[in-house]
Amino acid sequence: MRITVPAALTESHVKYDGEAGRAWSAGLPALAERYLEAWGLRLDGEPRHGVVSLVLPVVRADGTKAALKLQPVTDENATEEPGLRAWAGDGSVLLLDSDPATGTLLLERLEADRSLSSLPDDMEALGILTDLLARLVAHPAPEGMRRLGDIAQAMLDGVDQALKSLPRERDRRWTSWCAAAVAELVHEPGDRLLHWDLHYDNVLAAGREPWLSIDPKPLAGDPGFDLWPALHNRWDAVVATGDVTRGVLRRFDFMTDRLGLDRRRAAGWTLGRVLQNALWDVEDGESRLKEIDLTIAEAVRRRA
Repeated sequence: MRITVPAALTESHVKYDGEAGRAWSAGLPALAERYLEAWGLRLDGEPRHGVVSLVLPVVRADGTKAALKLQPVTDENATEEPGLRAWAGDGSVLLLDSDPATGTLLLERLEADRSLSSLPDDMEALGILTDLLARLVAHPAPEGMRRLGDIAQAMLDGVDQALKSLPRERDRRWTSWCAAAVAELVHEPGDRLLHWDLHYDNVLAAGREPWLSIDPKPLAGDPGFDLWPALHNRWDAVVATGDVTRGVLRRFDFMTDRLGLDRRRAAGWTLGRVLQNALWDVEDGESRLKEIDLTIAEAVRRRA
């Protein structure tokens, strides 16, 4: 079976890395062949991809179905391998083999066409996600993991410059409020192993368990920093409640209760995610903050 790199994946790498991204994408077939041979794998279906990675369904020599994940090593995904090793399949996809030098991972095969987004009941889906998060953050972060304290301090260091790029007073005010919340917490960043990107499409149906998480960006920190994706997910369902603030707080209170988190701290770290998004938006040339982020900030500040 010939390995074809999806055009959309190449376009994504060119968008972010220019010609270096194009060259990396062009080398994917050879990289895949290298690990198919080294790990005794055979292709078992069409490739899938995200923004960065190419995932090939494969079968091991013993007949086990698996997924070969190919991605360039970046600051964002460099901790994926040690994070998956630390979880050892507890709430997460199981790591079967890896080559940290190239970022290549061999993973347990999950049901790629069935994510948590497929569940019609929003609160049922949120309960499943929250229970998985509880299992993930029960693990202490291993040595060498990125630390939330360092990330938070870097965020605070960038606030003054970002404020100059935000012409709307509302955006500047909320950026400052979020920064103040982070400043209160930066010296107590926590030591749990966080997923950092646990949304419904990063939870897939599995064989050994009903649902497992995928595609983490692990770091060491406070579990409150991991709530924002679930607050943002399925935004139409929040809007459909007719009271957006109440809809956000219903999710926030549900998660903090189920996880046993201090709501004030969790609210502060959630404002930290809004600040992080604001800084990323400014870095990308935006001059206004996203309305959904502002709405979430306005809601959770009531718990801060």
